[in-house]
Amino acid sequence: MDNRPIGFFDSGLGGLTSIPHIMRELPKERIIFFGDTARTPYGSKSPDTIRQFTMQIGDFLIKQGVKMIVIACNTVSATCVEDLRKAYPDIPVIGVISPTAKVIANKCNMNDHIGIIATKVTVKSNAYEQKINEKHPGLKLYSKACPAFVPLIEEGIIDNEIMDLTVKYYLDDFIRENQINRLVLGCTHYPLISDNLKRIYPELRIISSSKEVATAVHIELEKREMFAAEREGENVFYASDLSENFVNMIQNILGRQKEELNIRFKNLDI
Repeated sequence: MDNRPIGFFDSGLGGLTSIPHIMRELPKERIIFFGDTARTPYGSKSPDTIRQFTMQIGDFLIKQGVKMIVIACNTVSATCVEDLRKAYPDIPVIGVISPTAKVIANKCNMNDHIGIIATKVTVKSNAYEQKINEKHPGLKLYSKACPAFVPLIEEGIIDNEIMDLTVKYYLDDFIRENQINRLVLGCTHYPLISDNLKRIYPELRIISSSKEVATAVHIELEKREMFAAEREGENVFYASDLSENFVNMIQNILGRQKEELNIRFKNLDI
């Protein structure tokens, strides 16, 4: 048993979409979340810059005494998982791409046309294609970078015509030309527009990386016998820029008022 908290981080607020799944599946676990809202989005930055930011956040979480680091960000998972594992060899580090790729490989077959939407960095890395092909070679995979989604989501521009038009701009031709029938949300921000996607493309079957990371955390804790025996303390949500959007998004995703949440500002000397 291990009552230390689990550390989560994301380039912004998208990683928050993983938290409800963890809270339902592992109610005794305590969470420390860091959203780098001051420097989001990561998806258009260089890999070296992303690594620099990632190691700063990793150091911060280690100082909080976490027992595990969960990279609730596909862009960081595509570029920095091994860097974190080398830096902190004594604790498990989990990214979102491997568990999602495992689900894709298990659920999909050779008749499926699988679309993967993500940031520019994630798409350019080919991380999803590599991980999926390791587990199920020959699946039909098609990737599309959608760089405008994250900044719009971070600004709370979701339930309106602007987001719907942006979705159609990126995906209408992509889905039609490649006959996509399964769509992988290869960014933890994207579940926040899943209602838009389901409404515009009702026949698509959607796979979310945010949901699959909770299963991966459960498996790793069980394997290492690191489950918490009891809940000790509150969940804490840090942001490098404590914007109104960040606070509103936490409230919306977790279904609680600000007074019930432990939300804090943390400057990482940026």
